[in-house]
Amino acid sequence: MPRLERTSVTPAPIVSGPPSPKGVGSASAASPNLGASAAGAPNVGGGGHDETIPRTFLALVDTCTLFLAFVAARLLGPWVQWLLLPSGPLGLSLPVWMSLPEGPTFDQFPSLTSVAWVLAVTCPLTIFFMQLLRGYEQLIDQSRIRLLITSVLSPLIALSFLALAFFALKVSSSSRVFVFTFGLVGIAGLFAYRSVLRSYKRRRRAAGVYAKNVILIGKPSAVRWMFDYFGRNVRSNQYQLVGCMTIGPPGELDDAGLRLLGPVDSLGELLINQPVHEVIAVLSPDEPDWLRKVIECCDYFRVRLRIVPEALLVGSLRDLRVAFRSEPLRLPEIVLAPPHLDTDALFLKRLIDIAVSSALLLLLAPLFLLIALAIKISTPDLRVFFPWRVIGLKGRPFTGYKFTTMVANAEAKRDELLARNEMQGPVFKVKDDPRVTSLGRYLRKYSLNELPQLWSVLKGDMSLVGPRPAFRHELDRYELWHKRKLCVKPGITCLWQVRGRNAISSFDEWVRMDLEYIDHWSLSLDVAILARTVRAVFSGTGS
Repeated sequence: MPRLERTSVTPAPIVSGPPSPKGVGSASAASPNLGASAAGAPNVGGGGHDETIPRTFLALVDTCTLFLAFVAARLLGPWVQWLLLPSGPLGLSLPVWMSLPEGPTFDQFPSLTSVAWVLAVTCPLTIFFMQLLRGYEQLIDQSRIRLLITSVLSPLIALSFLALAFFALKVSSSSRVFVFTFGLVGIAGLFAYRSVLRSYKRRRRAAGVYAKNVILIGKPSAVRWMFDYFGRNVRSNQYQLVGCMTIGPPGELDDAGLRLLGPVDSLGELLINQPVHEVIAVLSPDEPDWLRKVIECCDYFRVRLRIVPEALLVGSLRDLRVAFRSEPLRLPEIVLAPPHLDTDALFLKRLIDIAVSSALLLLLAPLFLLIALAIKISTPDLRVFFPWRVIGLKGRPFTGYKFTTMVANAEAKRDELLARNEMQGPVFKVKDDPRVTSLGRYLRKYSLNELPQLWSVLKGDMSLVGPRPAFRHELDRYELWHKRKLCVKPGITCLWQVRGRNAISSFDEWVRMDLEYIDHWSLSLDVAILARTVRAVFSGTGS
């Protein structure tokens, strides 16, 4: 087997300090390898994409499916009525309460507007009963039988109320046939789209798309046991071992083929510079001191931590049995999980991002053209869009765009202006920056240069609201507690922008505002920040 591969990670001891709100203090002020590590960290193992389907998304698709079934029922209803006639192809003998006329009544069949109330009543009832029957639990874990039962019973129970009302009110036979057709098509549509979505998710799970990257921490003997356990019991398409951090010399792991990721003190740097989704710490009774640092790091960077007592792994029990958790790993563990982010709220946040960014890109297209023409007329040698190469969520690099507002050699002149830097910390900001063009000064005043970032929002690299992304050279100088900004998707605007960014000169204060946003995030907070951003833009308080 291959020998242990040693991967260096820049050590960053975790110490207590005033800037840290949760006990994770600063690392070294300048870490020479950090920027390169964050920008180019390989996506080791699985992608770790979320397999969760928000309930709000399923409810919206259910609503659309029922609406399409409602329209289809008007088109198919007369033909269904013709099939059900005693003289029709099926030659059915219907009960008295569903007696039909002798011939198909295409002209007398109810219009959609006259029976729109059927959809208005059935749709919310179907969603209610779907929730009651647990049909909005993860489709990937539901069996086909359960999928069929929820898809049939939810609209059937909802329509049964209408059937009773139709019978009591002696509604026309054509309306009853319409409801019957609506129910059949609705049930078929709900089951069909859910089956397709479930199969798609299961294929992606089998391909390892949702695999979570895991690192092991503990004594070499315990890590080796856990490594062998993964090889025997855990599917690689669900969890993939990235590597390990050992307590003491890793002699027993030399032939395991597991990457050594550095000392435990460098865990904070690793979590923000590599795509790690979970940490498993095997706790030995004689060496508990390192666990505190592991808990602090996982807590601060919102990474799930599993603490497994070593005694339960290697010891033998006579009568007691370990009560395993009902999930793939099946380990005797204490799980410290980050706060559960409401997937429905995150889905709505993404939906708002897509709707607003796409609408603004269309509405502001003439303004984009005018700004582009103004840039080419005033500064013909400059390109219209400046490529903004920055670091986003979990240290992933991406390229966004802004309207060009600086001269061509702005980066080369930056070193000459360092003495005038008004910001305390790794970022650079100069009032009346001589590198800014005359047009660029106007664009910055009203934040018009930021508009092309809407394309990054539409693509998913950014959000409308979130911490400002970091340049690579800035990230080199970030302290460890600063990097918690990278735990969420960056955005165009955030608390810093709406609290008078021109009056803030401390980068630490800026980061504290970003962390305040992260810790108190909600959709209402996003809406409030967007409203204040609009006021700030029109008042001309940009950079």
